[in-house]
Amino acid sequence: MFFVWLKRYMPRGIYGRAALILLLPVVILQLVMTVIFAQRNYEGVTNQMTDTVLREVALVMQLVEAAPTADAVAAAVQNQLAVLEMRVAPVSAAEIPSRNRMKWYDYSGRVMVARFESKLPSFLSLDLTQPGGVHLYTRSRFGPLDIQFERRRISASNPHQLFVYTFSFGFLMTLISFVYLRNQLRPIKRLARAAEAFGRGRHVPYTPTGAVEVRAAGAAFVDMRARIERQIEQRTLMLSGVSHDLRTPLTRMRLGLAMIDDDDAEPLLQDVNDMQGMLDAFLDFAKGTAEGEAEALDPHALMQTAVEDAQRAGRNVTLLPPEGDGTGTVRLRRMAILRAVDNLISNAVRYGARAEVSVLLTDKTLRIRVEDDGPGIPEDLRIEAVRPFSRLDPARNQNSGSGGVGLGLAIATDIARAHGGMLRLGSSDSLGGLRADIIVAR
Repeated sequence: MFFVWLKRYMPRGIYGRAALILLLPVVILQLVMTVIFAQRNYEGVTNQMTDTVLREVALVMQLVEAAPTADAVAAAVQNQLAVLEMRVAPVSAAEIPSRNRMKWYDYSGRVMVARFESKLPSFLSLDLTQPGGVHLYTRSRFGPLDIQFERRRISASNPHQLFVYTFSFGFLMTLISFVYLRNQLRPIKRLARAAEAFGRGRHVPYTPTGAVEVRAAGAAFVDMRARIERQIEQRTLMLSGVSHDLRTPLTRMRLGLAMIDDDDAEPLLQDVNDMQGMLDAFLDFAKGTAEGEAEALDPHALMQTAVEDAQRAGRNVTLLPPEGDGTGTVRLRRMAILRAVDNLISNAVRYGARAEVSVLLTDKTLRIRVEDDGPGIPEDLRIEAVRPFSRLDPARNQNSGSGGVGLGLAIATDIARAHGGMLRLGSSDSLGGLRADIIVAR
């Protein structure tokens, strides 16, 4: 359960995770070393130096107690204990700080205060705010005293420098590591961009670089891309060649049928027209997404063109007003998208009486929707419907027109995937028939 909870807060990108793997041990190591060094070095050394000063303060307090008057205290200490380099001066109660004074980052000062409070019975307070000096306030039989001595005698000079050096060099080395890490991850990002572009049907120049493992993955991707492109090219050439070669005998058959009486030739001519339509479908399927390069297009204007072309062909199709508040262009292959939408419109008017086309453009996605008032496709048969050469007799009325060869939805699916999107089938809420959505990420 702990790891499941922790996983939600972990970085999702490889750069963030690699940075965390690099930074977390460094930070933990610095904190552990700093704490250990502070406890065993600063605290131990400060306690030892404080104990030495406490013994010297004990001598001063003995001399103070032996002085005849309060005015003779400073002179007696100066004459007899001058080697200790301590100055003693009587003070009033108002001059004594109500609490110990020190800077917020003075770690050794806190150790000194605790040591004086536990070892010096006459201790009142300690002032460590003076640069390079210490004011120790104690009680005596003459009243409060201010014992002054140098700070270097009671703690290491500039104790904070260790922390400054530790964190400064740690930050510098971490920064250098980040730069090196970014350079190592750049080839992985380039590989990801090339793979994403290839999935969208674009060929981005890519040369394997980086570490040995990244180069191996990049070389494997280049080989895979080359094999897929050869297979697509071979499929296109094969289907195009077969379909093109069959046009010649079909033309001869149409010319031969023209010499026969109309009553006898009409059924055969209809068969020839059906075969011609099948060949056109094969050619469209063979072309796939090979026509043109992706360019920035206005989807609303593009769908206006598609609907106008369908209306000129005698199809009952309407373009609905734009949905959403998105604006701008989307990188699309013009001819491929027009072919996909034309296939969807053809299917819609073939199996229904009318069709409607709508466009939804947002900041992240483009959705092109074609709806009809036909019988629709059952949910359990929608996966089968988008497969090539698939014809669903129970789902579609074959008597309402030419049944086709089962490539309309397959072509639209192939084009949508080549743009990095998908074709999603559903039920139309407004017309009651099939709803086909081409969804492409911007």
